[in-house]
Amino acid sequence: MKSAEHIEADIPPVLSGADPRSVLHHVFGYSAFRPGQERIIEHLLAGEHVLAVMPTGGGKSLCYQIPAILSDGVTVIVSPLVALMDDQVAALNANGVAAVGIHSGMDREVQLEAWEAVKRGEVKIVYMSPERLMSGRMLAALGELKIAMFIIDEAHCVSKWGVSFRPEYEMLSQLKERFSGVTFGAFTATADAATREDIARKLFPDSGTTIVQGFDRPNLKLAAAPKNAWRGQLLDFLADKGGESGIVYCLSRKFTEEVAAFLSGEGFNAIAYHAGQDAAARKTGQDRFMSEDAVIMVATIAFGMGIDKPDIRYVCHLNLPGSVEAYYQEIGRAGRDGAPAETLMLYGLDDIRMRRMFIDDDGEDQEHKRREHKRLDALLAYCEAPSCRRKALLAYFDEEIEACGNCDNCIDPPTLVDGTRHAQMLLSAVYRTGQVFGTAHVIDVVRGAETQKILERGHDSLPTFGVGADQSKQYWQAFVRQLVAGGALSINIRRYGCLEITEEGADILRGKRGFEFRDPQITTKRDRRKKRSPIAAATLSTADDELLTKLKALRLELAREKNVPAYVIFPDATLIEMASEHPLDLEALAEINGVGPKKLGEYGAQFLQVIEDEIG
Repeated sequence: MKSAEHIEADIPPVLSGADPRSVLHHVFGYSAFRPGQERIIEHLLAGEHVLAVMPTGGGKSLCYQIPAILSDGVTVIVSPLVALMDDQVAALNANGVAAVGIHSGMDREVQLEAWEAVKRGEVKIVYMSPERLMSGRMLAALGELKIAMFIIDEAHCVSKWGVSFRPEYEMLSQLKERFSGVTFGAFTATADAATREDIARKLFPDSGTTIVQGFDRPNLKLAAAPKNAWRGQLLDFLADKGGESGIVYCLSRKFTEEVAAFLSGEGFNAIAYHAGQDAAARKTGQDRFMSEDAVIMVATIAFGMGIDKPDIRYVCHLNLPGSVEAYYQEIGRAGRDGAPAETLMLYGLDDIRMRRMFIDDDGEDQEHKRREHKRLDALLAYCEAPSCRRKALLAYFDEEIEACGNCDNCIDPPTLVDGTRHAQMLLSAVYRTGQVFGTAHVIDVVRGAETQKILERGHDSLPTFGVGADQSKQYWQAFVRQLVAGGALSINIRRYGCLEITEEGADILRGKRGFEFRDPQITTKRDRRKKRSPIAAATLSTADDELLTKLKALRLELAREKNVPAYVIFPDATLIEMASEHPLDLEALAEINGVGPKKLGEYGAQFLQVIEDEIG
């Protein structure tokens, strides 16, 4: 443990009376804050409780580390993982900031040394697990110190509404009574409206600010597909990613081992990682992933939280995740450096059955089970979204955007059919039954099932009873998922997953707008055009390299006009293929990877003009 003199010597002198920007620059080496960071820091420094929802890679750690450095007193940061605590402490120490972790993975003597340094005032930032913090002895010891802030990382674990509820995290709600004058900060990348309300109520019920920085990660290309031959689908996905690192998520330990062995046999540098391995094997695998190039980590969800590797270029799910929140958190590990990254989720009926079984076997709390089933319903709706996939994903978190142009449905739109009449049937059944029932009951009404529930409530006398009897239950289930994905219906988790009609759904019901959907009876396998793999820059001729330079110049000009990163217009791989293939009309340009209908219409003519001018 360093002496007080050494610690003070390590901290740049600017910290005496410094402001957040000075600390950002002189301690952490950054010239400017990312969006939202400064606002959160200002609230915490003013002594205001804050719940901050920020996308993965948004720089949330600086939002509480900078106030901790500038505050008078000790800041306690609650973190769920020992490895994550150790990494954060090491990073702070490397920047000259005195910080310690106190957890069960440390020798008792080291823990005592760390605590003595805190008591002497040598350390202002302490990382702990919720279990260690909420022990009687630790609470009593903290009561003798001046505590500036409690920071709760991964705060969604506090809430039973959240996807990763942990009982030991819920104990943190007791802190507000014992430390009434202390500022609380809560941070998460994954919390819908109900979860946010519950977190704030438990941690600071009487006052506080919730700041939702946004959920959109425009650099992530989103894709999902029914799983039919996972080996071939996975190899197709990895075909142009030989020199890049990524994660492949699997549902079971056995499948993890199988996939890792398969990829190794295909010549990939693949590592299996799951909770069934001993700690040494997991650490070795994690170290390899962090230090080696072009590594594929094939893992269960035991891997990922706290992994600070900014250049993960892809995340592939070979099984359905447990919820939209889990999916969002897992794909968020890709592209944290802001550069383009890809995602792919494969899903099948076996995945759905397994997920349902996991939920039903999860304890005796029936209300919790209902919520988890509805979360899974929302994820299935995302899988079957017939239009912009990013729009459907962000709508779950109450965020609205225009079509993104960077997902599979935008780049290669599925074939849609007119489903207005069936949509009106189903929406009418939702409306006439009072918007208080879930999917199963509404479908029973539409199909004319004489269940006890329907007969008791007289729903067999409704005009919509039996109007959809010619279609199967599976058909109507897929239809409901697409109505949810399209924004015509919402699933109210707080009211036991009942279906509710949105404003858009009301317009469909009144005949003011139509509804197109992907008919599940047509096929579950999309008829895709065969597209060429992107061509590496190294294969371009001198003339084509000059064309590429001019295409990039146009892209930069357009990006500046729209105030977006250049890759949002077109990624490098798309421009490289343009420079090599020389498309001279819109039809040929549409065959280039990454040129979807929206971008073709918006930018096609300008890029074609550059190509025509250059090749004459």
